Amino acid sequence: MASGLKKADDLDRAVCALICRSGGIKAREIAKALSVDHTAVNRVLYTSPLMRELCWQDGEYRWHGIVRQAYPHDGLQEFAGYYSLVSGFIALSEEEWLERLTEGCANIGRTLSDTRGLIHSFRDCREQMIRLFQDLREMMGDQCLSWEIAFELRLKRSRHVRIYADVLVITENRVFSLEFKMKDKPDPAEIRQSAKYSPYLEIVFGPGYDIIPALVLTRAREYFDFVRIGREDAELPVCSGDMLFNVFDAYLGFLR
Repeated sequence: MASGLKKADDLDRAVCALICRSGGIKAREIAKALSVDHTAVNRVLYTSPLMRELCWQDGEYRWHGIVRQAYPHDGLQEFAGYYSLVSGFIALSEEEWLERLTEGCANIGRTLSDTRGLIHSFRDCREQMIRLFQDLREMMGDQCLSWEIAFELRLKRSRHVRIYADVLVITENRVFSLEFKMKDKPDPAEIRQSAKYSPYLEIVFGPGYDIIPALVLTRAREYFDFVRIGREDAELPVCSGDMLFNVFDAYLGFLR
């Protein structure tokens, strides 16, 4: 995660992680395992909109997680327009992938307004990701083929707040959350937008993963920098599509 970004609520994270790694667990068992008051656990379970979206309760009052917080992240496809291993993604033709993405978006209720513009941006985004994995394979072989990738992640945190991610690339212990903009210069509002969902993605993926947000400018060329997020001390990696590899190298260290 970018240094200085605010962490999600620790109890929310702990409760969700415990549920998602269990085969079903009751609220009192969660409270006992975490050594916290039962009422505090119930507050998380029954008042957190995000928790209610990620977890469900069976007829015996046991809580279950929808997204498995371990590799592979089974259940993530319930919230994404497209989800697969990287190997599956690069094996699809552009039209095959686009068909699966548009069907997936319909399944998760992602409205495809301004279809012409969206389809163009989808194709542009795919082109950047194909180039990224070509670069990664040159540096690290086929290791990246076992990573996971999700396009158009959508979570409904409340009636007025939505959690979006254009692309997630999930490695062994990191989640790169990539925001794509068809621009050639970083915009402060878009930098903040790229970072704002990281605390909630921490809840989705659990304590075993660092969340790394990044802004990708598809009309820029040979650009890579760390840009300050508003007035915070935290910085966010911003790059052109042809330099996206450098974001991964900054955290995974291929070139060192």
